[in-house]
Amino acid sequence: MKRFVCAAFTLLLATAVVASAQTQPARTADQDISDAYIYLLGRLLVTRQQQLDFQEGFKWNELVHRKPGAVDWPNPNLDVAYSEAWVAVDESSCTIVSVPKVEGRYYTVHFLNGWGETIANINERLFPKRPFGEFAMCLRGANVAIPAGATRIDLPAKYSRVLARVELGADPDAAIALQHQFKFRATGTPKLPEIPRTPIFELEKLPGVEAFEAADIALDGEPDLSVGLEALQEKTRAIAKAVKDPAERARVDHVIRTRAFADLGKAGAIIGHGTAQNGWARPGVVGEYGLDYLARTLVNNGGIWANIKPEVLYYRGSHDKTGADLSADNVYTLTFPRDQLPAQYATFFWSVIAVDGVRFRVLPNPINRFLINNQSKLQYGADGSLTLYFADQKPADAPDGNWLPTPKGSKYRLTFRFYRPTEGVANGTYYPPPLIKR
Repeated sequence: MKRFVCAAFTLLLATAVVASAQTQPARTADQDISDAYIYLLGRLLVTRQQQLDFQEGFKWNELVHRKPGAVDWPNPNLDVAYSEAWVAVDESSCTIVSVPKVEGRYYTVHFLNGWGETIANINERLFPKRPFGEFAMCLRGANVAIPAGATRIDLPAKYSRVLARVELGADPDAAIALQHQFKFRATGTPKLPEIPRTPIFELEKLPGVEAFEAADIALDGEPDLSVGLEALQEKTRAIAKAVKDPAERARVDHVIRTRAFADLGKAGAIIGHGTAQNGWARPGVVGEYGLDYLARTLVNNGGIWANIKPEVLYYRGSHDKTGADLSADNVYTLTFPRDQLPAQYATFFWSVIAVDGVRFRVLPNPINRFLINNQSKLQYGADGSLTLYFADQKPADAPDGNWLPTPKGSKYRLTFRFYRPTEGVANGTYYPPPLIKR
């Protein structure tokens, strides 16, 4: 009898232990935490910039015309005059975009959603029969009257970020005059959202576990249009609940700082699932990311508001020919053979800028020269080649227009842009030549 009671008690205890284990939530794996953090960070980088914009004075559906070079976000394009806005539309309202007639220079009105995904462009390439005039930006499915003659464009989201770009080219004054002819006006009174109150952080100090404390606010504020990431979003929400426990909060914070940051750093070498050659990384996706949330987050971090590949292709140069990091303490040359000059790979223009490796802003220098492009006073070699120089002081043999100052004391990256890419840039077979350290 005693043996039977002991056996029964043992069975009862084991059953209780199993039942207790079944009621405890499964501990989230470290890699799942890293994946969820990287996914969420892509959205937080957008809400961060949105908060900064409205703190600066942005108002919904009002276009802000920037002076050339006067934007403060990573990797700006200094070849264009920017105008910026946040747009709200709903079932009873649209936003009318007035586009002037632009000839002989690049322009686009670029719409992105709250995850940094491109959702529309207005330009002569997409609307060749009517590239200027009024365009009605409306919520998809909205039954709204629009002005006679306006071209309707349906947006898949109620709220979007806008960048209008006008190429400065050889006549910046004319570009700025055109820039100010782009205008917005709302029809009706759209319901305006609350600006998400998520962490505002410096790019050199990404958030830790506090990112998950803002997860519900960030995710509720803007649906992710990328089909197939629903499970990852639910995992993100589950971690957000779990970190309410102090012990789990500490663990998740540790995993972010040891695993997620390392995963981001490793993926950054090829911009997620991109490719690299000659020290240059080419993203596999940009502007439209599908399931590649890793690339989306990296681009939002290092060059927010990127457009799609048919509009522009970005190469990032981080290493010289030997694989060493670029250092502003060195002198580098970049030589394009006569039959591979950068102009042949861009319908509109090309340019290269140097940015610091943390905040991705252009490098200050005494002569305020921040890019080399097709408008620079370039000199070509006797054989037709083009050599560009990157150095703190102009090398004696460098033509002035071929030199980009890179002040000593830091590591940096180059961003090479091809606007309306052609040939090997468009199909992914081309990479800029390697940088040669002198």
